[in-house]
Amino acid sequence: YQRRVHGDIQQQFINLEMAQTQETIFDKILDKRIPATVVYEDDQVLAFRDVHPQAPVHVLIIPKNKDGLNGISRAEERHIQILGHLLYSVKIVADKLGLENGYRIVINDGQDGGQSVDHLHIHLLGGCLLYTSPSPRDRQKSRMPSSA
Repeated sequence: YQRRVHGDIQQQFINLEMAQTQETIFDKILDKRIPATVVYEDDQVLAFRDVHPQAPVHVLIIPKNKDGLNGISRAEERHIQILGHLLYSVKIVADKLGLENGYRIVINDGQDGGQSVDHLHIHLLGGCLLYTSPSPRDRQKSRMPSSA
């Protein structure tokens, strides 16, 4: 049992290490090996248009240095500054793109959260009225018979 648990923990550590060092499409965009339509850049973040937009304005905002921050669930106290800067960058980009009527920001985290690239990123969506779709739980409730 002890050997199996130790092996499991060791494998989880290896998987985490691989995920943190594995190159992503965002790394290639940062290195300019893949072109992107950049809408904002400073010394800490890069914002570029999503190639599969879900709204008239769909921008991805990423930190230039991952520093182990592949997803929001991996955030540590040392990441407070970059997390705040990412959110402030959303405001800068939204202002620059004329989203004065509002916008939505989305951070997907992990496989179950729909994160498709293992590099923390914020989706900025706007340019139209964004409806809220019912959650799966709300949809399930709507199918439940009333207790009359």
